[in-house]
Amino acid sequence: MVTRLDLSGLKCPLPALKTRKALKGLTPGDFLEVHCTDPLAVIDIPNLIRETGDKVEITERAEGRIVLLIEKVNRSQSTS
Repeated sequence: MVTRLDLSGLKCPLPALKTRKALKGLTPGDFLEVHCTDPLAVIDIPNLIRETGDKVEITERAEGRIVLLIEKVNRSQSTS
């Protein structure tokens, strides 16, 4: 299953926080497609993914938009 999350217009730290929340609702094998416009998201979201143990499949940057495809691998290590 692929869930799409449009975070366009949101600024740091909201894209990473909303990505973390969305990942908690997924089961292993699901994908989360994150669309955002904040340039810091290319740093913040991959750092988050390293913490959760999940996997960034694709990172795309085009016309001010960033697209990340994240595979849910493990249950998130809850830090609330």
